[in-house]
Amino acid sequence: MLIRLGYDLRFDVPAPTVMTTLLHVHPSRLADLREPDDLRVTPAVMVEPYMDLFGNRAARLHLPAGSVHLHTRALLADDGRLDAVDTHAPQVPVAELPPDTLRFLMASRFCEVDLLAPIALELFGNTPPGWARVQAVCDWVHSRVQFSYAQARATRTALDVFTERVGVCRDFQHLAVTFCRCLNIPARYAAGYLGDIGVPAAPDPMDFSAWFEAYLGDRWWTFDARHNTRRQGRVLMATGLDATDAAITTSFGKTILTHFEVISEVIEEEVAATR
Repeated sequence: MLIRLGYDLRFDVPAPTVMTTLLHVHPSRLADLREPDDLRVTPAVMVEPYMDLFGNRAARLHLPAGSVHLHTRALLADDGRLDAVDTHAPQVPVAELPPDTLRFLMASRFCEVDLLAPIALELFGNTPPGWARVQAVCDWVHSRVQFSYAQARATRTALDVFTERVGVCRDFQHLAVTFCRCLNIPARYAAGYLGDIGVPAAPDPMDFSAWFEAYLGDRWWTFDARHNTRRQGRVLMATGLDATDAAITTSFGKTILTHFEVISEVIEEEVAATR
């Protein structure tokens, strides 16, 4: 299937500042793009593309004072399959993990592994290691945390989510990521597009979404503690230790978001050919 995806973000910028972005499709999906996902900025500014420490396609923008508009529309081919699953994927002993996965066992800004380790062991220490253990984490977080845009808070950590039992998609993933790391399963935060493809349309305007990936067997697998079900049309943009590393935009000065629109929808192939 073909997915039309993109965004329209507008900011009021009181004084010239710098912004970094992770608004591009992840390198792992570049071959699927049928139209480029160029970052377009109005007014025209210096855009410096670079690869960040986690292999994400990033950019640095030098924003002038005034109204700034970031936008793109792109087309991506997707096989339409649900998230991959392997219920027999084993947990890898720490001594045998690839060295580049070890950082994803550590505590980070939003994932307090040291503080939640005793709780994780109490809750999941007796679950079968491997896929079943990660799924048990997702089941627990999904059933015990309430989703609420109204109660979103940018500073909420995994421990806060465990205590308050409320949050938005990033909060669900932070708690699940932390529990996995406590259990010696490498886990990383992921962000991207997840439209209402193959599911009833949500009543809220579309946003970028968060999920997480766990390393089992010999690869990373997609899990989603918020929805806790396999989905179609998931398009990765960025991964990292937590939401700090996968923030869609980061400003190094005051910026005021005035408009926010995200799209990710299936279109007919013959329609795409006329554009």
